[in-house]
Amino acid sequence: MKAYDVKKGNVVEYNNAVYQVRDIERSSPQGRGGNVKYRFTMYSVPGGTKLDVSMGAEDELKEVELSRRQATFSYKDGDAFVFLDDEDYTPYTLDADVVGDLAGYIVADLTGCYVQIIDDAPVALQLPQSVAIEVVETPPELKGGTATKRPKPAKLSTGIEIMVPEYIGNGERVLVNTTTGEFAGRAD
Repeated sequence: MKAYDVKKGNVVEYNNAVYQVRDIERSSPQGRGGNVKYRFTMYSVPGGTKLDVSMGAEDELKEVELSRRQATFSYKDGDAFVFLDDEDYTPYTLDADVVGDLAGYIVADLTGCYVQIIDDAPVALQLPQSVAIEVVETPPELKGGTATKRPKPAKLSTGIEIMVPEYIGNGERVLVNTTTGEFAGRAD
């Protein structure tokens, strides 16, 4: 596929590695006979390492066939996470280094996940927009406080720490945005 055909979200092969294109900048020079240049921001699959590449419009990139399967988190096997396909219950095992920081958002029976697969091998994980996680440790609400919202730290059952509003207490379930890692409301 030519560089000018590449779209955001395409998965391509570059220097014998697989990358997902996240951003594209197109620059065309003003002079006659100037070649259009494309600048791609790509992240490696698996791993998520960022790479910036500039190419001419006619440069070739090989598209990689990637499939996404909806899956539910089943259990943890040592350092690996096992997800079951929602349709045919195929188990997909993702190592801790592939899951990376997303591990802090994975709770028992988490649904709405997508496992990305290349050549029958699971290579990446996409989580739902928000996940409900229990607060296990947070300081008590200060009585007689002002009407302003003061955030306080809260440790969640998965081990991550986020800032929550003052009225949230231990044992409550909160929604956490998996993209930003921020409090997104009460669950239930």
